[in-house]
Amino acid sequence: GIASGAAMAQQAHFAFSDRLAGAGLLAGPPFGCAGGDLNTALGRCMKGEPDKPDVAHLATQVRALATAGKIAPITGLSGDRVLVLHGSGDALVAEPVSQASYALYGEFAKEGVKVKAKWDGERAFAHTWPTQDAGNACDATESPFLGNCGFDAAGAMLQAIFGKPSRQPAAHAEGKLIAFDQRTYLSDGRDAQLADEGLIYVAPSCAEGKSCGVVYAFHGCDQNVASVGERFVQENGLNRWADAHDLAIVYPQARASFKPLNPKACWDWWGYTGPDYATRDGAQLRWLANL
Repeated sequence: GIASGAAMAQQAHFAFSDRLAGAGLLAGPPFGCAGGDLNTALGRCMKGEPDKPDVAHLATQVRALATAGKIAPITGLSGDRVLVLHGSGDALVAEPVSQASYALYGEFAKEGVKVKAKWDGERAFAHTWPTQDAGNACDATESPFLGNCGFDAAGAMLQAIFGKPSRQPAAHAEGKLIAFDQRTYLSDGRDAQLADEGLIYVAPSCAEGKSCGVVYAFHGCDQNVASVGERFVQENGLNRWADAHDLAIVYPQARASFKPLNPKACWDWWGYTGPDYATRDGAQLRWLANL
């Protein structure tokens, strides 16, 4: 995921590390950073102001949630692989914020949990999803937040999680994009603030019956289908690499709202769906588990 989508990806990883293999995080805040407060989210957890996220404190919170059964046991992270990316030209999310997402895994590695996390923050791109050759100028932070950077972030993330594929992908994805009804997976009638439809890209090998993996790709704010059409879904590079790795890529879709206040269709990383947003009881994470 990218930005709010990176926050959601890390929330999902900690909540379901007993079921997931890893995460690719691009320019996002660490788990629990906002503490349910929007002002904290916009300050400490985006700009690193008035102070940067306290990783040791966040790790303590993670341990408490795990002990209470609100997220997966910490041991669920063992064997998982994570890549955390941040562009040196990103003026929207401060580098120490992304570094905190990376450092949080290190807190548990110190305790013998064998999670393999890698930091990549030396590349000169803005607040954007870097691609090999699609999107805006690499130093631009503008819709659809895809940057023509000569760097394939999608390939790097998938290789970090799954290893090097047995074959190289074609220049263009060869599978199918399928719409699905997101309302089917809601729990107890709770509104998870999602669009009616999400999308799934299915690699040809998966459609032909091969056993395949699944990746959940979380868009950033103002990057959902309602905002940018299928630009993020079609151009981020994940689909063509899915063909090489034998994967299906699920593109969940958040929706914009003013009550609760979420006009940019961000994923919930500060509590607009309720105080349990970062746990297995949260509306969006319960929906994800059902999916």
